[in-house]
Amino acid sequence: MRLATRVSLILAFGLAGCGGKPDGAATKPSGPPATLISIAKAQSIALDVTEDTLGTLEALIDPKIGAEVAGRVTAVSAHAGDRVKKGQRLAELDASDFQIQSRSDSAEIARLEALVAQADRFAERQQSLVAKGFISQNGADDSIAQRNALRAQLATAEARSGATRNNLGRTTVVAPVDGIVETQIVSPGDYVKVGDPLFRLVSNRVLRAHLPFPEAAAARIRAGQPVRLELPHLPGKFLRGTVEDVKPTVNEASRALDVLVRIDNDGSLLSGGTVNASIVTGRKPAAVVVPEQSVVLRPVGKVVYVVKDGKASQRIVEAGLKQDGRIEIVKGLADGESVVEDGAGFLTDGAAVAIKASPAHQPDARPAAKP
Repeated sequence: MRLATRVSLILAFGLAGCGGKPDGAATKPSGPPATLISIAKAQSIALDVTEDTLGTLEALIDPKIGAEVAGRVTAVSAHAGDRVKKGQRLAELDASDFQIQSRSDSAEIARLEALVAQADRFAERQQSLVAKGFISQNGADDSIAQRNALRAQLATAEARSGATRNNLGRTTVVAPVDGIVETQIVSPGDYVKVGDPLFRLVSNRVLRAHLPFPEAAAARIRAGQPVRLELPHLPGKFLRGTVEDVKPTVNEASRALDVLVRIDNDGSLLSGGTVNASIVTGRKPAAVVVPEQSVVLRPVGKVVYVVKDGKASQRIVEAGLKQDGRIEIVKGLADGESVVEDGAGFLTDGAAVAIKASPAHQPDARPAAKP
């Protein structure tokens, strides 16, 4: 009897050790952990319909300054990279030959002025003699003709003197506009002929953007449409402009339509640089939009995830325009519905989710003050 009791007790203890968990023990959850997400609501907003492209900039004012007279360069006052004002001296050419010619012209004018004055007095005397009957009118006419010939010679000498003065002034090379010296071509000691290049100047005050678009966009783009320009080197900065012209031909090399936009530069843009451009071709008064990161690509196409009962429900959508970090949902989502924003790329249909608490509702992590 004692042996039977011991066996019974051992079996009882063994069964107790192999049995269920004691009361109060935590049960391990089944399945993967919930993904932490944030949500955003679909909104209905007015959305611009745009044609987007990457364009290049060119300066409308970029004069190439050439020599207007021949001569040797005696001084250079501006160099590449210098900012210059309109009328500022850039270089000097040897003016000695023009100075000599100017003195010669002045002497010739003085000589002819004296001869004209003498001819005037002689013609007056001849006329008085004709009135008194001492000589014939033919004799007086000869004196008048000689006087007129001298006057013509004086006018020629004065014109030649004016040309010399102009050439003398052209020995000082000045900037025709405000701008920056892009290239200095000559140096002191160089001999230049008329038309030889001296400097290349560029002004960024007025620029033109060349925007390439496919031929299919030709029907939607026209002069006068507003354009928004974003600067790659200054993220977040925008400039406004309008379409100035649409070239009537397609570029033979790129097969692209060239759209021209004139820009009054505030100093942010550089000639030869690039610019992201959006031409506004229309407007949607009520477009449903969500954050761009809410739309993810899956084997079935583009989808968003709608949160329902702690799970992510996959919704196939048709996406449209993108603007300012938001994307239009043309089909598959209604205004006001909540979709996953952060974390959408990690989800699958039916995945468990946990919504992040907003900073305003998070518990205060600071220790409580001691009483």
